[in-house]
Amino acid sequence: MIDTHIHLLKPDKFNYAWTAGFPSLAGRFDLSDYQKITQGLGIEAGVFMEVDCEESASEARHFCTLAEQPGSLTQVVVAAARPESPDFEQSLEVIAHPRLTGIRRVLHTQPDELSQTSRFRENVNRLGRHGLTFDVCVLQRQLPLVLELVRACPDTNFILDHCGVPDISENKAPAGEGFLSWQQSLRALASEANVNAKISGITAYAQPELRHAQALRPYTDTMIDLFGPDRLVWGGDWPVVNLGNGLPAWIGITQELLADLADSERKKILTSTARRLYRIP
Repeated sequence: MIDTHIHLLKPDKFNYAWTAGFPSLAGRFDLSDYQKITQGLGIEAGVFMEVDCEESASEARHFCTLAEQPGSLTQVVVAAARPESPDFEQSLEVIAHPRLTGIRRVLHTQPDELSQTSRFRENVNRLGRHGLTFDVCVLQRQLPLVLELVRACPDTNFILDHCGVPDISENKAPAGEGFLSWQQSLRALASEANVNAKISGITAYAQPELRHAQALRPYTDTMIDLFGPDRLVWGGDWPVVNLGNGLPAWIGITQELLADLADSERKKILTSTARRLYRIP
């Protein structure tokens, strides 16, 4: 398996103001910690995913250097950047690196208007010309805004994080109005050729009694039906996954959810599509 969503937190080096409200995310989360809890679970490579720290350029350089070290599990980096900034192009030059594969701007904590400005859209569209992807992290209600952004940026490949952050606890899948609304939004996004998606993060958005394969299957089946294995990747979202029932449990649920697929389809979702989209060596 390739984990396309590994957060590593080093509070002695970087400031993560957003973690203040999450006691379980306090402290240091190193690659050695990740490897310890996933030992024997089949993780062969990973993508470092930016952690929305205040020193984003330093974070990018630090983890790109780590990624190029022989034997490093995290082999490429998705860094933070601010497409709304007039200095966006210069910021990309500062963090340019052979192991930099994509950019993410967390949007679910920002005003909806942020992604609607012409500067934001023009800068995101430039990413494709740099050979960089754009990871999108939004709430379910913001998915129509993602569709507008995607259509305004045809030169860039998008990767929708966490199944579009469905409101699992309220959606009442598979027949509830909330679930059907999420499904409709995903169908529209999947019709755009430059949109890919990530099966990740969903246990953190579910009540404890819904953190199992049977309850989550309507979401992953929808993702597979709409995007297909050639446009789907998998992510662990460690250590944020600890807000659910942890990474080993999520890996086990994933294996259940994908068990009925052909071996070739399962391999694409768990390894080969990730290698292609994120340009993993």
